[in-house]
Amino acid sequence: MKNLLLLIIALVTVNVSMAQTQVGSVTLPNSLSFSGDDLVLNGAGIRKKAMILKLYSGGLYLPKKSSDAKSIINADESMAIRLVITSGFVSSDAMKEAVEEGFDASMGGDTSSLKSEIQKFIKFFNDEIVEDDTFDITYQKGKGVVAYKNGKELGTIPGMKFKKALFGIWMGNDPVDSKLKKAMLGN
Repeated sequence: MKNLLLLIIALVTVNVSMAQTQVGSVTLPNSLSFSGDDLVLNGAGIRKKAMILKLYSGGLYLPKKSSDAKSIINADESMAIRLVITSGFVSSDAMKEAVEEGFDASMGGDTSSLKSEIQKFIKFFNDEIVEDDTFDITYQKGKGVVAYKNGKELGTIPGMKFKKALFGIWMGNDPVDSKLKKAMLGN
């Protein structure tokens, strides 16, 4: 009986650990679901600044795994990026500035065509940001970009053009962090 109990505990522990991935100090689920679409963790990594300061752990979730950044950016299918804040240095103002810089890099310095959408997205970071806050930046096919903070919906921005620019922040030719991009692509 004792051996059976130990076997059951071992199996439950293995199943729970297989359903999650450790990324630095953060545990990311291996799957997420938004609007009925099941997504799998494609890859995950840590966003660092100045090579030593760990700002957040991030994971890319797709319907099926892919290492092709360009096809991910251009795909009109549901996907998500989960960001879990791991540093007190990530304030609301710092996040807004980073997002603005990210769009600038993603769009080759000309953000004028998406100015109102970018300003709306940046407002999603108005409230105080603290360690362990979780942002889910999703693209839901037929709906657009839907952002969440700690499970609470912040708003929706329609349009593939905006989705491409947004996911280009992490997956584009000039990503926010090339090591994070590589990790999110599963490399």
